[in-house]
Amino acid sequence: MKFEPGDTIIVRLTDEEGKVVEIMNEKMVMIEVKGVRFPAYTDQIDFPYFKMFTEKRQAEKKKVYIDQVKKEKEPARKKEGHGIRLSFFPVFDKDVFDDDVVDKLKLYLVNEDETAYHFTYNLMIGGQSEFQLKNTLEPLRDFYLHDVPFEDLSDSPRFDFEFSLKEPDKRKAPHVEASLKLKGKQLFKKIEEIQLKNEPSFGYTLLEQYPDKVEEEKMDLSRLGNSGFRLYDASRARQHLEPARSVVDLHIEKITNDWKHLGNFEILSLQLKTFEKYYNLAVAHYQPSLVIIHGVGEGRLRDEIHDILRLKKEVKSFVNQYHHLYGYGATEIFFEYK
Repeated sequence: MKFEPGDTIIVRLTDEEGKVVEIMNEKMVMIEVKGVRFPAYTDQIDFPYFKMFTEKRQAEKKKVYIDQVKKEKEPARKKEGHGIRLSFFPVFDKDVFDDDVVDKLKLYLVNEDETAYHFTYNLMIGGQSEFQLKNTLEPLRDFYLHDVPFEDLSDSPRFDFEFSLKEPDKRKAPHVEASLKLKGKQLFKKIEEIQLKNEPSFGYTLLEQYPDKVEEEKMDLSRLGNSGFRLYDASRARQHLEPARSVVDLHIEKITNDWKHLGNFEILSLQLKTFEKYYNLAVAHYQPSLVIIHGVGEGRLRDEIHDILRLKKEVKSFVNQYHHLYGYGATEIFFEYK
């Protein structure tokens, strides 16, 4: 920038106006400001008109107070069906080959009813509770539950729900339970389908209609007794049960001596029948836990037992890990009674 003696200038640092009185060299000039002369670098001064056109004038921002902000109204969803659905929204990412892969799934409860519900939710993966939630599902609204990593869904997840009316109705059931169990193969197929259809989500119906209250039919016990039925005091019923076991060995030679002529299917059926027997006895006696010895082998018996346990309401959790007595050949079941 070239200045000449007599030019009017502005000192950038102080915004004071002065004039050039002498050119000292290519980088410095002598200036006079308010009668005082002093040297200044040329990058420390400007022409007044240059400053006027290059300065950004910031307009004073008008303050907006919180009570002045218009609330964004959530659009009311039209009633398209009825009941409650569980919806899955896959979230995609890119792999090293730049292909779309599923990273996680977002889970939503979708209420198609004009009724509000309280709900409890429990996600079971591999016999363990991974996530729990209690909240309220408003009419014709969606409720975000949580994200589930895609790799967690390969271990036959089970989604357990309990619903009750937000406003109790004596004519309706006090609560209703719903459970959804999925296998990895089912999820892969659903995701492929929505990709082909270019749809964002897929879902399953949990509850089509909230049930009415079931009136218990009162039984005339005296008439049963007169008809020859043997009656027991319910409080003493366990006295008539076979004793329960804390450890049950399902190796076929422990169940029967006459097994060598049995085929694989017959052996498996007998083992599962024995498991069900001692499982029911454990529950009837309110045992806190039960150990099932199934062996290692190919894992067929273990897998069948685990599939059954995932559907049992009394099962709080179960684990198949190394045991100092049974190695990896046993599953320990922990019960929870309501």
